[in-house]
Amino acid sequence: MLAAKPILLAALVVAAVGFAVLLASDSRRSRSRNEPGTPSGEGLLLGFVTNFFDTLGIGSFAPTTSYLKLRGGVADERIPGTLNVGHTLPSIAQALIFIVVVEVEPVTLVAMIAAAVLGAWLGAATVSRWPRRRIQAGMGCALAVAVAVMLATNLDLLPLGGDGLGLGGGWLLVAVAANFVLGALMTLGIGLYAPCMILVSLLGMSPRAAFPIMMGSCAFLMPVAGARFVRAGAYDVRTAVGLALGGIPGVLLAGLVVESLPLAAVRWLVVVVAAYAAIVMLRSARAGE
Repeated sequence: MLAAKPILLAALVVAAVGFAVLLASDSRRSRSRNEPGTPSGEGLLLGFVTNFFDTLGIGSFAPTTSYLKLRGGVADERIPGTLNVGHTLPSIAQALIFIVVVEVEPVTLVAMIAAAVLGAWLGAATVSRWPRRRIQAGMGCALAVAVAVMLATNLDLLPLGGDGLGLGGGWLLVAVAANFVLGALMTLGIGLYAPCMILVSLLGMSPRAAFPIMMGSCAFLMPVAGARFVRAGAYDVRTAVGLALGGIPGVLLAGLVVESLPLAAVRWLVVVVAAYAAIVMLRSARAGE
């Protein structure tokens, strides 16, 4: 496991290069389809802002979707593909940064990433049959309870560890099983970031350790999903390229912010992120989105 990080990083670099070539090629071909492939300033700014906050753990899918629906520039049926394609390269950039700069015990890191990937692939068929609205409501309530626990902990009302860099024994199995489920839930469009941050924190690990775990999980999933949307042509090329090109600088800037935050501030960030995710989940469940 001493070579875990170099292997993960090498695999991510290969995935990033391959996906960038695929996206660039399709962007050039889009001209023959009379579809613009050059990003607008608005698209670049959207990519920068959403991926800046994504790197802080807020998530990029929900705010990007909200903006695209508000502006009406992308057809609803093309929004999922646009999100997956546009945010893939910034997500890989996040994983590369945090796997390098944030220390996590290698077995925990690799096991939880692998569990999320397996959950997304093996659990997709089962989870996709669950009622989306019920899952959103359940996840929203669970996150709300977790927020209350974390809030009480931050106010020193409840004892909870928070400096560990890895897990072992039964707790590692719990973490792996939970991340498997979170990976499966991603097939329904339910973000992994906030639940993973809460999971890691409640198991006594440093909240900062959640960043390479959750970002590594998504970074290994998204290139495959994004490539499928590219090959199917089920995305808006111009918007996706703008998200990708604008998102990477946003990731780099936010990475400096997160790395410089003291642990106490990161713990409060976890509470804010999870509270935001809980509200979004419950509102979506109520609206039936």
